[in-house]
Amino acid sequence: MGPAVGPAKQAAGAPHAVDRLAALLADDLAAVDVLIHQHMASPVGVIPNLAAHLIDAGGKRIRPLITLAAARLLGGGGDGARKLATAVEFVHSATLLHDDVVDLSNMRRGKKAANLIWGNSASVLVGDFLFARSFTLMVETGDIQVLDILSRAACVIAEGEVMQLAAANDAETTRERYLDIIAAKTAALFAAAGKAGAVVAGRPGAEASALETYGRELGLAFQLVDDALDYGGLSATMGKNAGDDFREGKVTLPLVFAREAGDESERTFWRRVISGERTDDDFHRAVALIRRHDGIALTLQAARDHAARAKQALEILPTNAYREALADLPDFVVERAY
Repeated sequence: MGPAVGPAKQAAGAPHAVDRLAALLADDLAAVDVLIHQHMASPVGVIPNLAAHLIDAGGKRIRPLITLAAARLLGGGGDGARKLATAVEFVHSATLLHDDVVDLSNMRRGKKAANLIWGNSASVLVGDFLFARSFTLMVETGDIQVLDILSRAACVIAEGEVMQLAAANDAETTRERYLDIIAAKTAALFAAAGKAGAVVAGRPGAEASALETYGRELGLAFQLVDDALDYGGLSATMGKNAGDDFREGKVTLPLVFAREAGDESERTFWRRVISGERTDDDFHRAVALIRRHDGIALTLQAARDHAARAKQALEILPTNAYREALADLPDFVVERAY
């Protein structure tokens, strides 16, 4: 059985949800772009060159868009929100640089990974530089609560990456442990992006909590779709190679579903390949087993459930163009799989 039919596809030529949100926030986004390039500047040439290789590679900047939209939705915005959105993008970029070193990745956003060009040491150190820049920007907002939100998120993200590293090559990783990992390594920054946008707009109460929930649920949906695509997507649209999770020994939800439903011979197969003992044909068998047990379809259904919760979290917020644009994002995240 293939994946269930997803949401209606975007009409040909029509802008998708991220483009519509970016158009709504065009002035803010342009200012963030200026801030990004100002703050990744350094007399040490490898720093701006390596950082630009990743940051200018065409990422959709969903996380800073959430921060900007959250602030505008609640009547805020301006310089503080723009600095905060830039900080969010730097935290995200830093984690990507570090991830690619840990995962031995060779592609990121459709380009050769930075660590393959400049080396692992330079990638880690430039990631550290971007983390440091993000904290400079947080301090410049003058809001200690914002600093608390994003600094806590940075710690949780690092914990999630260590949790994932500890779970690598463990075929017995449970569904609960997997969800804990993605809640930390992916959803935490989405949640912080939404909450911090509300706080910088002067709305630290129920509205901030709602936007935090929105971000967390959106982040979970985003990662679940990514994990499904790893067993059925195209590198041209993913920006990385299909099968990377499998080759890195990561246990993601499609695999968990297949392992739980499989017989003992199939579980033996999973233990062998996830431990690192793989042949050239094993990825094709893995995909076949996952499809046999509806692993992709079940993962995408879980993504749709989280996307629905993200949209529901917005219901207490003021109705305006920014809320409507944020409400479209969860559908876009799920539509990537179709």
